[in-house]
Amino acid sequence: MSWLWSSTVVATLLSLVSGEAYTPKHEAGRCSIRGSCGGGGFFSPALPCPDNGLAREPEEDVRKQLVEICGPKWNTGPVCCEADQLEALSKNLNSANGLISSCPACKENFYNTFCTFTCSPDQSLFVNVTQTEKSGDKTRVTELDQLISEEYGAGFYDSCKDVKFGPTNAKAMDLIGGGAKNYRDFLAFMGKKSPFGSPFQINFPNASTYPEDHMRSLEMIPKKCKDEDESFRCACIDCPAVCPNLPEITQKGSCHVGLLPCLSFGAILTYSIFLLLLATAIFGHIAWAKHARRKSERLRLLQDVAPSDDEDEGDMVQNGAMYDRPQRNYWINTVCDSAFSRLGHAAASFPGITIGISILIVGLLSLGWIRFDIERDPARLWVSPTSIAAQEKIFFDDNFGPFYRAEQVFLLNDTLPSGPGPVLSYETLKWWIGIENRISGLKGQETGSSFDDVCFNPTGEGCVVQSVAAYFGNDLKKLGPDNWKSKIRDCARSPVECLPKFGQPLDPNMILGGLGNAEDPTASSAIIVTWVIKNAAEGSHEVERAMDWEESLRTTLLDVQREANDKGLRLSFSTEISLEQELNKSTNTDAKIVAISYVMMFIYASLALGSTTLSFRSFFRNPSTSLVESKFTLGVVGIVIVLMSISASVGLFSAAGVKVTLIIAEVIPFIVLAVGVDNIFLIVHEFERVNISHPDDMVEYRIAKALGRMGPSILLSATTETIAFALGAFAGMPAVRNFAIYAAGAVFINAILQVTMFVSVLTLNQRRVEARRADCFPCIQIRSAGVQLGQANGNGYARSYEGQDEGSLQQFIRKIYAPTLLGKKMKAAIVVIFLGVFTAGVSLIPEVALGLDQRLAVPDDSYLIPYFNDLYDYFNSGPPVYFVTRELNVTERKHQKQLCSRFTTCEQESLTNVLEQERKRPKISYIASPAASWIDDYFRWLDPELADCCVENGRPCFQDRKPSWNITLYGMPEGQEFIHYLQEWIVAPTDKDCPLGGKAPYSTALVIDPERDTIPASHFRSSHTPLRSQEDFIAALASARRISDGLSESTGVDVFPYSVFYIFFDQYATIVSLTATLLGSALGLILIISSILLGSLKTGAVVTVTVLMIVVDIIGTMAVFDVSLNAVSLVNLVICVGIGVEFCAHIARAFMFPSRSVMERARNKFRGKDARAWTALVNVGGSVFSGITITKLIGVFVLAFTRSKIFRTFYFRIWLALVVFAATHALIFLPVALSLFGGEGYIDPESDGGLEEDLASRRYRSLLPDDGDESDDDY
Repeated sequence: MSWLWSSTVVATLLSLVSGEAYTPKHEAGRCSIRGSCGGGGFFSPALPCPDNGLAREPEEDVRKQLVEICGPKWNTGPVCCEADQLEALSKNLNSANGLISSCPACKENFYNTFCTFTCSPDQSLFVNVTQTEKSGDKTRVTELDQLISEEYGAGFYDSCKDVKFGPTNAKAMDLIGGGAKNYRDFLAFMGKKSPFGSPFQINFPNASTYPEDHMRSLEMIPKKCKDEDESFRCACIDCPAVCPNLPEITQKGSCHVGLLPCLSFGAILTYSIFLLLLATAIFGHIAWAKHARRKSERLRLLQDVAPSDDEDEGDMVQNGAMYDRPQRNYWINTVCDSAFSRLGHAAASFPGITIGISILIVGLLSLGWIRFDIERDPARLWVSPTSIAAQEKIFFDDNFGPFYRAEQVFLLNDTLPSGPGPVLSYETLKWWIGIENRISGLKGQETGSSFDDVCFNPTGEGCVVQSVAAYFGNDLKKLGPDNWKSKIRDCARSPVECLPKFGQPLDPNMILGGLGNAEDPTASSAIIVTWVIKNAAEGSHEVERAMDWEESLRTTLLDVQREANDKGLRLSFSTEISLEQELNKSTNTDAKIVAISYVMMFIYASLALGSTTLSFRSFFRNPSTSLVESKFTLGVVGIVIVLMSISASVGLFSAAGVKVTLIIAEVIPFIVLAVGVDNIFLIVHEFERVNISHPDDMVEYRIAKALGRMGPSILLSATTETIAFALGAFAGMPAVRNFAIYAAGAVFINAILQVTMFVSVLTLNQRRVEARRADCFPCIQIRSAGVQLGQANGNGYARSYEGQDEGSLQQFIRKIYAPTLLGKKMKAAIVVIFLGVFTAGVSLIPEVALGLDQRLAVPDDSYLIPYFNDLYDYFNSGPPVYFVTRELNVTERKHQKQLCSRFTTCEQESLTNVLEQERKRPKISYIASPAASWIDDYFRWLDPELADCCVENGRPCFQDRKPSWNITLYGMPEGQEFIHYLQEWIVAPTDKDCPLGGKAPYSTALVIDPERDTIPASHFRSSHTPLRSQEDFIAALASARRISDGLSESTGVDVFPYSVFYIFFDQYATIVSLTATLLGSALGLILIISSILLGSLKTGAVVTVTVLMIVVDIIGTMAVFDVSLNAVSLVNLVICVGIGVEFCAHIARAFMFPSRSVMERARNKFRGKDARAWTALVNVGGSVFSGITITKLIGVFVLAFTRSKIFRTFYFRIWLALVVFAATHALIFLPVALSLFGGEGYIDPESDGGLEEDLASRRYRSLLPDDGDESDDDY
């Protein structure tokens, strides 16, 4: 599209009103210029002739022509113009009419100005010729002065400054006034001499100080855009003064008490009240205790306090804790215990069959790997295919084509220690124009596609390349060391004078960055260059060609980066293929770190399992024992089972068509290891206890007994975790849903394999140990291993477990940690501290941001990180946004009124009127540019006054139509006639003769259905304000949704917004509610399941509250460490719920079903719930610490060395917080909370079995080392 007319229209009109070198007489009725004397230029009109003669009455045909052009007020009186001037005036006013006709006031002032300047009989009063030139026998004007009053000039400018020109999404002032900001700049632009504008200089001096005494400006009153005369009043879109006020928008989440969010204030206030009540209770208790002590001392004098013989005897039999031991059975636990015992006995009795069946089932499930597929498209990761955003994107792409591809470069001068400086210089421009020319000649390596083959070329005249080099036509010959600054300044001030090959003005903000408050564009610190490439359907040949060319561009720009560095400059860039390539690069890099993390956990788990029966004392006593009692092979098998469960889950759900995501690949092993390794430790540790207490029983019986005790605990944790993960399957976000499905399947399968296959392997391992065969090399028998006491069990094996040392960790928990933790003062301190941390977590929840910065998703050394930084810092334009209508029959008048804005009967709350009003409050709406309204420009194209636009049979389309074309819409076409002319308009060229043609700006903006006489789809294009953060992108989408929803509600029109980034940010519209729903539902199910399996609502509530505290503390940590909420962190929060349950479930069950043999060792001072809490810690605390805490810490710390910020931010930080908070809550807070609020316990069937069991437990206690001197003093 050629836009040369845009800069010549005004200048041509002004050229008609110029005159002689000197105008000696200035009086009413006398002229200054008249007629044409040739000259000018190829693109410019002829220069006027100086003529200071009297005004003359025109001939009749001239009068008629003048009245047709300028109106009835020219019906009488002499004039200073001739026929040739009127012909040029008519032609150029018609061209300008396409820009300004939508606003009657602006049009009237424009016409009045040029008609008066051209033909006024008093021309010499306000026009003074100051310079001429000779050409043969003619004298031509080369410069003149025109006087315009400040009132008229300002009124003229004000009436036109807000008029919009739809096809370019810009203001008409950018075209007719060079983007002038005041009336003097407006007039100066119109009078400036230029090769494509005015052929001579026209000055506009101040009329009040002009030296010619007899000159003055004419007394003309400009029309206002909100004029009292309604016939001149402009539409809302062109005149803000006539627009109705939009309702105020209440910002969500604005509830604050002072500087604190309401949630934070409420949490702090509640905690403060709690502390006050606690302090009151403590001081009250102390006072009451003193009173009670004095009273008891008085009573003691009257009583015999000596213990009876019976009491003495009782103390000798058992400690005080056993008096309060549980006396009830829980039938669900009994059933589970019996079922797991039978399962364990079966697996131990037939280990080969069990292992074989397990491998066979896993192998069959793993066959699904043949359908294994990874989802790499981010759009399909974050948004469900059935979601509104996905459906809207499909609708947009199907009807208007996929959004174009963009390749962008930033060239900066910020390598100096002093900071950023001007990047533009003659040498830099010369070098860069050469670079652009080199890029234009690039070809793809595979397809041979050239830039011209793949570029976006809407007019066929040139590819769209937005660059400062276009100001010079990418021609080194037009660039000079002396003129480059002035050229850039002129082009930036008036882009219409420096049109690129593709014909549209270049907004300086699109090609220059870092100006700040500076007005000189040559001081810019950044050059921005954008190549626009055609897009097509995914997988099409067109896209393959585009990607091939982009690969060549990427390679070239990497070389240009080095060239820029050599020149002291810095270049950053991005191509359409860059992000996906860098994400894959990041994944490959992270895969190594993740693999190392898992290997470290594997090695630790394998070695740590052997420590259950090994100690330094036993190693030095008999080193050969370590070779037998090592469990490295058992640990490796346990890890293999973890991998088998993952393989089975992936195979099962791949066969079902559920695609794997990178999140799944990175996270699932972590989860299953966390769960699986802990369960392995619990089973092995419990089995070792059974070996000590029941050394004479067969291996199968011992295995059954161990699994009978730990099986229900594993059932509790596995059930709650599986259901917690499975809840995510109901989420609409594919990244979360697919993760939840795979995680739930892997955890469930892993639990099954642990209580079957692992138990069988454990049986075989135990037989190896009792046969004194070496670990890893079972063919080698070590006869010197073990302690021979001269007794044998029923199988003839030596009892190698008698006299074994208790582990140092176990001793520390039993003798120091648990007693200290359960002291009264310590419990009060723990409750206060943990509730304080919980309060801090709740207070920080409002500070958690939303979003996923792209800079976090690529490696630290990626070339995209500087590009994203520069994009936010220097790019001052926002992404385009389209408001799309669906299935709207615009051939009907009522629907036309719902869309239009430039006609008097358009609805005040029409789509384009509302968008214009929203544009005026950009901080709320994030809308920056006027909407391109195809229906307004289409109707204006039909205007018969625009004689070069709609033409049929050589005549304007609506010239003699009844009813005639008018601004009330009454004469506009409807039905089939509407479709007929619309089809002509959509292919009409957009050029200087008719700027309103629809081909260039609207050829892809609407879909026409001539069979149904309707418009199935159309869009109204605007743009967002510059979006510089994730918060801006999220807010822009939310605002666009608000606008479209309001339009749909008020007009009934089906409208939705679309921008290329919406598909990625749509998740944030619901992610907060989705997070609350998933976590809340998971916690609710944890409460129900744990209450049922533990047999106590109180204990279930304590477990649930503890998990809630863990999750809330982690969310608070996210705010502190700048971890935003997105799909990745949501997945991690769901993981936190599952792993939190894993930490807590085993301790809670050990509390509800305390082991008799362990409980009997409790100090006499522990009674009731305290004794059971002590028993739970001693029984499974070591397994929780060594089996899951240390394992996870090793794996998490390795992640700190990854090169990817997304891993360090969303995995390392959250998982480290998870391990720290889960371990501290499970091992510190939970035992205390259970001792205070836990439910009544039950008998553990496996440790309460009559005389035989009692003797076994006594043997267990006798074989453990002496505790030493343990005080029974009260605390």
